[in-house]
This record gives sequence, structure tokens and C-alpha cells, in this order.
Amino acid sequence: MFGKLELLILGIALCLCVGCETNPITGREELMLVSENQDFELGRKYAPEIEKQMGGKIENEDLQSYIDSIGQKIARVSHRSDWEYHYTALNDDTVNAFALPGGYIFVTKGMLVHLETEAQLAAVLAHETVHVVARDTSNAMSNQIGMSILLAAVTSEETSKSVMTAANLTKQIIGLRYSRKDEREADIGGLGYMVAAGYNPNGMVETMQILEEQQKGKSIEFLSSHPSPENRVEYLGQEVRMNYFNSTNLRVGEEDYRRAVLDQLKRD
Repeated sequence: MFGKLELLILGIALCLCVGCETNPITGREELMLVSENQDFELGRKYAPEIEKQMGGKIENEDLQSYIDSIGQKIARVSHRSDWEYHYTALNDDTVNAFALPGGYIFVTKGMLVHLETEAQLAAVLAHETVHVVARDTSNAMSNQIGMSILLAAVTSEETSKSVMTAANLTKQIIGLRYSRKDEREADIGGLGYMVAAGYNPNGMVETMQILEEQQKGKSIEFLSSHPSPENRVEYLGQEVRMNYFNSTNLRVGEEDYRRAVLDQLKRD
């Protein structure tokens, strides 16, 4: 059995050997088992497999450009604005949005058709961007899939050549679950990002209301992998009233969203 001193020494050793980093969202020191470069490699390697399993990209360049332009506004005001981000709309009917390490962020057609404004889309993309910046996805992958598998996925040529291995690992990545603490931090951090990017913070509250309404009587993939903290709509509304009461005149973009997304999806 380890005593308190031994556990402290072990913790310090782990931080020195593996790496403690400051989470820019919370300011807390956290143990990270995956390096930033490995984050980028994981994202680069598995983004194409994610797209393949989720119906591929929506084949509409104007729509994709619109989605990415909003995401890039969020990325530019993030704590990791020097990273390269990719925002992609997938041709999948599930109501979902998720991120890979290293800045690869996806939103499904099923999510897009339920949103109503550009500010609501910005809320979804800001929420996922926080997960990337805080490296929540890397931690979730380390905890739920396993470090040895992840490192093999990045470094092993054999793994990269195994279609079944890549496909199976990708399914696990899609099904990753965040903690309620991570979700609350992504909500609050996402509010800050979307406001800094010029969007009405009520878009975040409205998005969660839409998702909770859709959840009635059926399972919504976003809320399954992103478990709802208690009173999510309530605390987001309170956050807006307390900290962003001067920001509710910012961009909503209902008409632009309808033209760029909803009308395009109906046409396709």
C-alpha cells in the first residue's frame, strides 16, 4: 500500500514523465497522457474514417463554406487560435455534433435541420471547440479506449493498414462520453467564445432547449454522448443574465441560416 508521501511522489513523477498542462478553459493543471502533436495526428488520421462512417460530407460547397466560416470565427477567438481547425457538416440524420482531437469538428445534417439561427449553430460549434481546446476528447479517448490502443493507432503502420481496426476504433471515438463537469465547462466556455465571435449568447440557451425538446420520447445522440448537467437551460440562462446581459443585441442570423442551410438541405 502507498502512503500519502509515496502517492504524492508518484503523482509528481507522473507529471514529470508524461506531462501536466494548464487547461486554458479552467486554469487548472491537468495530467495529459497524449501530446499535442499526437492530438493533431489522431485528428488527421481518423477524420476521413469519421466522414466515411457518418455518410460522408454534405455535397454542397456553399453550405460547407458557410459552416466553416462560422467555425473559424469561433476558432479565432479561442485560447488555441494558432491551431488549424476544420468544421464539417456530415450527411447523417442523427442529431449530433462531436470533435476529434487536433481541431476536427463535425455537425450532422440531423442537427442542422433542427437549428433555426446562425447563433444557435455558433453555439454548437463553440461548445465542440471548447472540448478540443480543453483536450477533453483526448482525455476521453485515453480513459475510454486506452492509451496503448491510441498510441498504436498513431504510430503503428500495421494499425493504419487495418481497415477493420480503424473502423472499430472510429466507432468507439464516435461513442465517446464526456463527464458532466466537462459538459458544463464546454457550455460556459462556449458562451464566452460565441459572444467574443459576435453572436447572441441566447443562441446557446435556445439550442439546449431545442435538443431537450427533441429528446422527449426518443434518444438524441448529442445528449447521449454529451450528458446534460442538471438544470442546463436554467444555469445557461442565468449565466447569460449575469455575465452577458449587454450582449443580447449581437448577431442572431435567422434569415442567413435559413438561406444558407435549411433551404439548401431542402433543395438537396
